[in-house]
Amino acid sequence: MDREALFKQSPEHLALFEKIQTLCISFPGTSERLSHGTPTFYVNDKRSFVQYWVNHHNDGRIALWGSAAEGVQSILIESNPEIYFRPPYVGHLGWIGMRLDRNAAWTETSGMIEDAYLNRAPKKYKEMINKN
Repeated sequence: MDREALFKQSPEHLALFEKIQTLCISFPGTSERLSHGTPTFYVNDKRSFVQYWVNHHNDGRIALWGSAAEGVQSILIESNPEIYFRPPYVGHLGWIGMRLDRNAAWTETSGMIEDAYLNRAPKKYKEMINKN
């Protein structure tokens, strides 16, 4: 099922995507564009920090893939393998996958997004976030 079909069938998924989109765009220097057919959020139009995936290569997941600091991926996967996974293509770079179709708490989701942003953002943007 593609993203548009999912949103038509499940308005709650559209609401969650819009919440994710709003949070991602709220960070300094961020933008959104499609990359490999999926919404991807960037810092300074260069460095991606989060991707939103629906049924990537028929894996059946609705998920976020996010940049993570070294060592975080294995800790999260070990702590909750029902929610966290190693995504293809970027998992070897330490990125973490988070299943949104398994009722992950918003605090976990927003925390993952903020951590992904901070992992990729330049120092000046990190300082702006830390001041708030």
